[in-house]
Amino acid sequence: MTVQVIVGSQWGDEGKGKITDILAEHSNYVVRYQGGNNAGHTVVVGESVFKLHLIPSGILYDSCCSIIANGVVLDPAVFLEEIETLRKQGIVVTPDKLKISSIANVILPIHRDLDNKQESLRHNEKIGTTGKGIGPAYTHKISRLGVRVQDLMSKDVLMKKLIKQNWQDVYDANDFNLNDVVDLYYSYGQQLKPYMTDTSLFINNAIDAGKNVILEGAQGTLLDVDHGTYPFVTSSNPVSGGACIGAGIGPHKIKKVIGVTKAYLTRVGEGPFTTELNDDFGELLREKGGEFGTTTGRPRRCGWLDLVILKYAIRVNGLTEICLTKLDVLDDFDEIKICTHYKSKDGEILDEYPLDLEVYSQCTPVYETLKGWKSDISQLTQYADLPENAKKYVDFIFNKTNVPIQMISVGTRRRQTIHLITKT
Repeated sequence: MTVQVIVGSQWGDEGKGKITDILAEHSNYVVRYQGGNNAGHTVVVGESVFKLHLIPSGILYDSCCSIIANGVVLDPAVFLEEIETLRKQGIVVTPDKLKISSIANVILPIHRDLDNKQESLRHNEKIGTTGKGIGPAYTHKISRLGVRVQDLMSKDVLMKKLIKQNWQDVYDANDFNLNDVVDLYYSYGQQLKPYMTDTSLFINNAIDAGKNVILEGAQGTLLDVDHGTYPFVTSSNPVSGGACIGAGIGPHKIKKVIGVTKAYLTRVGEGPFTTELNDDFGELLREKGGEFGTTTGRPRRCGWLDLVILKYAIRVNGLTEICLTKLDVLDDFDEIKICTHYKSKDGEILDEYPLDLEVYSQCTPVYETLKGWKSDISQLTQYADLPENAKKYVDFIFNKTNVPIQMISVGTRRRQTIHLITKT
């Protein structure tokens, strides 16, 4: 039995979907434990490209059951649309293959509208939200005003909960009809009902039965609402500790925490980004890496790998190993920089990520420069076959972090992966 958490060690978009997909082949269950359809995983299988937003990557395997746990905020329309999209791509989703927590909170129209209105009022201090209603849905959850999946089974319960949310404070009287909302979401509930269960009980029973379970996070460590670059963060806890709350299991049951780390760095949306490259190098990374959001299509900001952030992610997640992704994107560079420290506005050299956003936003990176390998590594499957300078790049990361690198991704396809790098 193995229970492992897969987390993003940066700002998300590290390639967690591919890593989850690879590990899911030998897993019985894949659990999504937080976030909503504001995140996406792209998985390439042969010539097929699957873009997943809510449903865990394990859905692509017949032998694996996917679970949307209680920590997720669920948009029923998006969920049902995703099932239909998968069906058209040859993946039939049945209640045996997919479970939804009965106590997951539901995204409603008011949440999407609030999200966009709040963002528009921020003017020059925008967060960079996707506008999917995630933040307001979590706000209602924490305010104890949320609607849960199980509430969609009863029109009376649903109406009582919607009334408490004071829709009249958001809309003009002619702009909404609660009866219409109740009817629509009740109809969603009837479609969700076959998938609904007590997922905490379901997951714990699976663990007790010796099954292999993956707990899959969305976004990344630096977008965590507690540990990220607040307020430029998501509204949930992508870090490994969030997996326990979001899935309803005890921490002692987790055996591995895998940090997915891109060989360079990207972020979507607003907020400081110390190693960002606003030049031809940054544009080249974006072009070669295909750095556009799975959910929004927004171009990602690109920069050099930041080991200060990575060491921070190792600490707050308790990472036991690292999967290094998109190493092939660096194939054409003569030189590659890695940020090892920060220099503060006052000239102090910082070894650790500063929690004060004002301090962090004024830091400049301190780089070490390594030679590039200038060759195509995208078809390699053995670590020994990597060019020496590529090995030195991987060695450098391992020596600075002291966390084993167990997998290297050199392309989007499953086979473009180097496994079991136990010593770098």
